[in-house]
Amino acid sequence: MLTERQELILSGIVQDYTHSGAPVGSKLLVNQLPIHVSSATIRNEMAVLEEMGLIEKTHLSSGRVPSINGYRYYVDHLTFSKVNMMNDIALIHKALDSSYHKIDELVQKSANILSDLTNYTALTLQPEQATNRLLQGFRLVALGDQRVMAILVTDNGDAETELFRIPKGVTGQQLESVVNLINDRLVGYPLSVVLEQLKSVIPNRVNQYLHSTNGFIGILDEVIMKAMRDRLYVGGEMNLLSFTDQSDISYLKPLYSMLGQSGEIAKFIGNSGDGVSVQIGSEMSNELLKNYSVITGTYDVGSHGKGIIAVLGPTRMPYSKVITLVDAFRSELSSRLLGYYKENK
Repeated sequence: MLTERQELILSGIVQDYTHSGAPVGSKLLVNQLPIHVSSATIRNEMAVLEEMGLIEKTHLSSGRVPSINGYRYYVDHLTFSKVNMMNDIALIHKALDSSYHKIDELVQKSANILSDLTNYTALTLQPEQATNRLLQGFRLVALGDQRVMAILVTDNGDAETELFRIPKGVTGQQLESVVNLINDRLVGYPLSVVLEQLKSVIPNRVNQYLHSTNGFIGILDEVIMKAMRDRLYVGGEMNLLSFTDQSDISYLKPLYSMLGQSGEIAKFIGNSGDGVSVQIGSEMSNELLKNYSVITGTYDVGSHGKGIIAVLGPTRMPYSKVITLVDAFRSELSSRLLGYYKENK
């Protein structure tokens, strides 16, 4: 553990660097610390902090910047999660105080609001556990010109659709027979079971009504897989550009690509545990994220599972502010979604 004076100096360096992005020197800290101490004493303490690996020099000046370990100490010991942000928290409450017809509308709205409040990139993940979701109904809607829309509805009210073409000669009565078959045999079963049935029993049954089942079963597979995928929403993707320190931003291309892959995102936000957690730079074991931090909050909606809301920003983000916002958001989302489930039970 650090002495009280060392903690004040480390905290001052983190906060100044967060605000300016410039290395912090002893002369700047002299007038900012809440204790009276000379510039020479600050330099000595900075040397100790550097030896401990909590701050480091840059090639640009004699000032210091926090290291990953320094940020970690700051987050674990020196941040205060309850900073005064009543206006922002009231804005969260007001912005979410609307009627939502689908869960994903509320979750996506949350990503956009959190991004606007932080000016960083926000990520939200729906709470449903895909393997527990049940098939509530299946429909085929003829659109003309051999085009058909497959509509699959799950027990939480979400609907997935897929467009496809049917061979000439297939009648509406044949399609209706297939729809009745699917609904009679599979409604009420988990999607994982439905998917398994489509690979084993159902094709033989569909053969009674259609000459070929390959294309039709493939479409059903696709629409069910869409329903089973994680519901990840990203807000403020372009905010990544606002805090880059490099003129060549081509290095952001693979990062943007990763943001479009829910599986990759889940690797660094899906194992954060309950409550609010902070992962900094190399702690995420992903080279693309070495200069970033992720603050993650888990929101609990009881038997309906747990969801995730997170902020992706630079390592020099204002941690106390973002931690407080994420904590407020996860509480508000839990409340709103529990209310949604209660109303739509």
